[in-house]
Amino acid sequence: MSASPAPAPMPFDAGLAIGVQPSDPAADARRLLALADTVYGRARPMPGGPGARDCSMDELVPLLGAFLNSAGVPEPGGSCGVGEPYGRAVLEYFTAATGAAAADTDGYVTSSSGEAVLQALYTARRALPKACVYASDQAHPRIERACDLLRMELVTVKSLPEGTMDAEDLRIQVLVRRRTRFGSGREPGVIVAATCGTALRGAVDDIVALRAAAAGPVYLHVDAASAGLVAAHGEPAPRWSFAHGADSLTIGGHQVLGLPVPAGIVLARRALPPGMPGAGGPAATGRALACPRSSLAALLLWVRLRSLGWSGVTALIRRCQDTAAYAVDRLEQAGADPGRFPGSLTVTFNRPPDHVVAKWRLACAGSVARLVTAGPVTRQVVDELVDDVAAARQPAAA
Repeated sequence: MSASPAPAPMPFDAGLAIGVQPSDPAADARRLLALADTVYGRARPMPGGPGARDCSMDELVPLLGAFLNSAGVPEPGGSCGVGEPYGRAVLEYFTAATGAAAADTDGYVTSSSGEAVLQALYTARRALPKACVYASDQAHPRIERACDLLRMELVTVKSLPEGTMDAEDLRIQVLVRRRTRFGSGREPGVIVAATCGTALRGAVDDIVALRAAAAGPVYLHVDAASAGLVAAHGEPAPRWSFAHGADSLTIGGHQVLGLPVPAGIVLARRALPPGMPGAGGPAATGRALACPRSSLAALLLWVRLRSLGWSGVTALIRRCQDTAAYAVDRLEQAGADPGRFPGSLTVTFNRPPDHVVAKWRLACAGSVARLVTAGPVTRQVVDELVDDVAAARQPAAA
């Protein structure tokens, strides 16, 4: 699995310790407001990842004083909190974006993409209890963590140069295990965890090809945390969703939309493919892992999506894609050897010196750096970054 190097631990700030006596609430509030001003007021955008907000929600601060709890089964008619109707509106939007009908899918808004993946693989295990999970070596580490927590065997599949899962290697891996482990015995099936937007290159796996390669009983999950909205609203349109044969999907709700808190969406088919044991998604079976759940993420998603509308989200994605294409051109002019998967907001290039990496908080893997043209990463930001990259290359070229 691809993973960024672990950052060095930050030294402990004794001024943040929770002591025996109460602290001064006003002083603590001033400290936190100063932190917010540092992060969102004066700091430059983070091209290494969509870590900066692209929208203001200051008027919603009073929501933090409300108890926003969603209890019980997250489906119409169940016991639910005040945020559940808003969450269902959010789910209807994402269901349509993923090529499915609301009557055919189940799901809920999660507190993070990691929780969403854990729920999806839990649903997959219920469908195929003894199946291995096959994921690319470019899959996000949350897939590996979820498999470890659920005690599901994970098989790593090679990736192609552009970062997508190698369908031929998947076919071979599945065939070898069928012959060596099961022989003429009952086939336990295959769980494929595809990726829509790999961590390093933003690549999108072709799930039609992967399902054909796996053959037999297959449960196909798509981790679309970073690029689901891009795939749904951008160009070109990859084969990644329920419309292309997915059984479950997880999508990140905060990266591209620029929310101030993490949010995720998990969706699964109500009726599993023919021949599979079990039926229903996480909500239909009442087996949502996180219960009760905070409604804050659902409410913020609802506000952001309502403010944009379908056309606004499409315009946002196309603008981000245009910035990515511009970044490729500028980095090419600077001799930084850029690369970009078609339609992706991620642009890779030769890793610049450490002072440039630190200044722009770039995500790196070995000799490769990346920038993500989401949120406030505009053409002007790209120009400033590329100017630093070009300036750093001049002494080496000389």
